[in-house]
Amino acid sequence: MKRSGTVYLVGAGPGDPDLLTLRAARLVEQAGLIVHDGLVDPAILAMARPDAELVSVAKSRARHTLPQDEINALLVREALAGRDVVRLKGGDPLVFGRGGEEAEACHAARIPVEIVPGISAAMGAAAAAQIPLTHREDASIVSFVAGQCKGLAEQDWAGLAGKGRTLVIYMGVKTAPMIAEKLMEDGLSPETPVALIENAARPAMRVLRGPLAGLPQLVEQHRVKSPALIVIGSVTARDDAALKQMALEAHE
Repeated sequence: MKRSGTVYLVGAGPGDPDLLTLRAARLVEQAGLIVHDGLVDPAILAMARPDAELVSVAKSRARHTLPQDEINALLVREALAGRDVVRLKGGDPLVFGRGGEEAEACHAARIPVEIVPGISAAMGAAAAAQIPLTHREDASIVSFVAGQCKGLAEQDWAGLAGKGRTLVIYMGVKTAPMIAEKLMEDGLSPETPVALIENAARPAMRVLRGPLAGLPQLVEQHRVKSPALIVIGSVTARDDAALKQMALEAHE
């Protein structure tokens, strides 16, 4: 009986190759087949060996190269053929990465799975922008939500943001007007500080700030595109001159 391959669900982190775990870097360098998301930085893909097969399953809001069930089938098919598969995902595989769905598909086919965690987009973006997601004076609770999931308008976000809390929104660029309206309808002040972090931990990173009410205009005026995260809460507006100076020097 032919031995099946192993599927490695690997977190590529926010983009900077230096932020890969050692395990992730070794798997990328050794892999014969890498199935990767569109948000994986080209510098990370460049670490693959010259003869590696790179398969893009990039997703966008309007277009999917492959639907998720076909991605699952691809992983299973290649592993059953005896190939080890590195499934490379931006951020962490289990934080809005559909890693759970892919692991379940592999388990159902009796294929070995290893999950290699990565620095989540939220953690990587906050660190790169030097925004503390928690702070003794501002926030002791952090919530993560997806900004383009099904039934967004019907979800109850009351209490996710406000005094003592930080809200991080993944995939919220296209739905920024709906997000701002929803949070204000749920009682959040229009003046609540917001930060938009685009291309976190990459050379083209931008950090844009403003009030919640101005979030849609911030996205439109600066033509913000994915990958980008929205951070909402007073931690984004801390008046810390040292942090601001360090962030400026780091990206000059």
